[in-house]
Amino acid sequence: MNQPLSPDGSRSDPSEDAGHSARNWPEHVLRGVPALIAYLDPELCVRFANQPPRRWLGRPAEGLAGRQLDELLDEASAPRVIEALQAALGGRPSTVEGVLFAGRAHRYMHASFQPDADPQGRVHGAFAVFIDITERHALELKLRESEQRFFGAFQHAAIGMALVRPDGRFLRVNEAVCRMLGYSEEEFLTLSIADITHPDDYADDAAQLQQMLAGDSDAYQMEKRNLHKDGHVVHFQLSVSLVRDEHGKPLYFVSQVEDISQRKQYEEALFRERELAEVTLNSIGDAVIAADLELRITLLNPIAEGLTGWSATEARGRSMDEVFRLRDARTGASLANPLRTAMERNAIVDLEGKAVLLHRNGFETPIEDSSAPIHDHAGHAIGGVLVFRDVSETRALALKMIHLTQLDTLTGLPNRSQMQGQIEQVVATARRRQQRCALLHIDIDHFKRINEQHGPSNGDRVLRAFAARLRQALKDDDLLCRHHGDEFVVVLPQVEAPGQAASVAQRLIAYGERTAVAGLPELTLRLSVGISVFPDDAPDADSLLRNADSAMYEVKVGGRQSYRFFTPSMNERAAARRRIEAELRQAMARNQLSLFYQPKVDATDGRIVGAEVLLRWYGPDGTERYPPEQFIAVAEDVGLIVPVGAWVLREACRQGDVWHQQEMGVPIAVNVSPLQFQHASFLAELEAVLADCSLDPALLELELTERTVMAGGDATIALLQRIKRCGVRLSLDDFGTGYCSLSYLKHFPVDALKIDRAFVRDVETDANTAAITQAIIAMARSLGKTVVAEGVENEAQAEYLRAAGCEQLQGFLYGAPMDANAFGKLLTEQHLLRWASEGGT
Repeated sequence: MNQPLSPDGSRSDPSEDAGHSARNWPEHVLRGVPALIAYLDPELCVRFANQPPRRWLGRPAEGLAGRQLDELLDEASAPRVIEALQAALGGRPSTVEGVLFAGRAHRYMHASFQPDADPQGRVHGAFAVFIDITERHALELKLRESEQRFFGAFQHAAIGMALVRPDGRFLRVNEAVCRMLGYSEEEFLTLSIADITHPDDYADDAAQLQQMLAGDSDAYQMEKRNLHKDGHVVHFQLSVSLVRDEHGKPLYFVSQVEDISQRKQYEEALFRERELAEVTLNSIGDAVIAADLELRITLLNPIAEGLTGWSATEARGRSMDEVFRLRDARTGASLANPLRTAMERNAIVDLEGKAVLLHRNGFETPIEDSSAPIHDHAGHAIGGVLVFRDVSETRALALKMIHLTQLDTLTGLPNRSQMQGQIEQVVATARRRQQRCALLHIDIDHFKRINEQHGPSNGDRVLRAFAARLRQALKDDDLLCRHHGDEFVVVLPQVEAPGQAASVAQRLIAYGERTAVAGLPELTLRLSVGISVFPDDAPDADSLLRNADSAMYEVKVGGRQSYRFFTPSMNERAAARRRIEAELRQAMARNQLSLFYQPKVDATDGRIVGAEVLLRWYGPDGTERYPPEQFIAVAEDVGLIVPVGAWVLREACRQGDVWHQQEMGVPIAVNVSPLQFQHASFLAELEAVLADCSLDPALLELELTERTVMAGGDATIALLQRIKRCGVRLSLDDFGTGYCSLSYLKHFPVDALKIDRAFVRDVETDANTAAITQAIIAMARSLGKTVVAEGVENEAQAEYLRAAGCEQLQGFLYGAPMDANAFGKLLTEQHLLRWASEGGT
């Protein structure tokens, strides 16, 4: 280290010319390393330092030894460096970064300090290494600034933007996406595309993503429906591209989204307006022809087709003078087209004098005519419309009767007013000929779901397609009418025996099931058909229709998707149903419905671990007005089950909250009707009930039947998952009696299975029942689901179920359904016993 400096300031080594073997390697390394390496004693004095780049210090290295550390540092950075050095002198390695030295270079340095300790752990000083990281620091600053600019542009972009991992989970979202779907950024980062996508649109979106991952495409665009946090649908215009690394490995998707919900509403409104206009034009009794500025035809309605002899397809694009040919009724001379005059004058023009329209086949029809120009929103003429009618009295009357008063505008079938007269004619003919005729009353089961899922306009399309399917299944002389909404009537003018009507009913059910509409998923419509035969069941048209309606109702009560002949007892049941409906409405208004609670007990020790809520109807005198199976069936049929079910849910949660506040809370199970569960507002009502009380959602359990869970497909699974996110428990009621495949259970987020009482009743005496019950219990437990057996009435049944692994039992053996006061007493007694067993005084 005491060798002389060369002219350029570096130390010369006389041995270098002798080759590497003679080189002083330690000194050579210390001199050449691009860092300052120093040793400092406990008094912060520099004892040794190599030669760093001169620009760092502004002085040669010889001047470092013996100097205090704070003399070499910037005033601002000295405290931090000294603090780090003192930490090393205390035995803890440390580092610090910043502009450290007092020279003019202001280099950005990284300094590390390592204690110099002897074997006994005494620290004698510290090793220090200073490395110049100015260029790296500058690059880091630029990168950070670039990231901040990107984040600012990403976060505050007007459109929604998201970065999505290849597995579909969200990596980053901006404020616009959060606003669109109602989630916070933190909530979004726990979700995946599947969680926010409408179930019907997820498959298309996922397929496009897979194509991009496979390299089959670079980007895609699509319209899709997403689900807002509150459950409503948000329409998106989506654009997605894929970012890969330098090796082609997918890193993340970049999604840009625009909320087009309002545009979709406008499109739907426009579609309905156009459909309404089309239906109106096709239904009115006047003929209508529209043309462009060159008088080339753009539209003919059906009446115009009949009067001119030209179909709309053939006429479109032809000259008005070729299709609409007028003659003077007296002279036979050709008349000028009034639409040309109206467009030239830019005014409404009526046909002058008596004119006849020359049909394509040569015959003439006297008409009245009115013509007018068509204007755009700016007032410019874009074409014209010509409205005319047949003024021959008999034909005018017939057209008006057919197209204004007798035909259903949606399906083109005879409507309700025409139907009555035609049924009377058929009955009169059958009576005169001493023959049978039959009337079939048809109703589409749960048609409201189609309107709710696909919209009213698509519901109308389904009805039109369904009517066409029924027409295909009938003979030419069979009468098909639209009775009301989704109800249709078929009249068979002549049947040899009732079995012939049954065969037609079976054919209609089969044809109706295969109704298909372009653009909609598979429908599989189910039909309920009631049959009444003249003169066997009814003496006249009114009773024939009324009796078929009663038979159709019996089909619905019996499970739907079938047909049934009228029997006299049905009239009695129909009258009883109407009476129950009227009284039930009054009972709801007068708060005459009440809730009873049946205990569920632990199969091992008999403790009450829950209760099933049961609806009862008692009169003012305290006696049961109607049994549940009777009035609940009526409520479901007439739609009252939705408000009744909402009341049951709210009242059960209120009572459960009372017990919960008294520290006696147990899970309360509420049965949910299929109609209530499938209602569009069910989830919102459930969330409102939970928000209005302090009941722990885990103490609420919803019991659903297998049919309810299986009927809705992916939409039902999505709804069940949203309910589970509320913290509410789910159970499958009457398990084993429906058609739920055991393999499907893994897809449904249910917590418990309730074994139907039919299995429990025979579990001791029937080997097959016992085997099925054991299989259900074993399967449920393997899936981690609680098993509840209902209808347990004796100890032998309980012992068998307990040995088979059933966890909870319910039935008269442990308590009949009881009112809230009685059940509250049981909970109080159990609470006191537990308190005493735990050492209470």
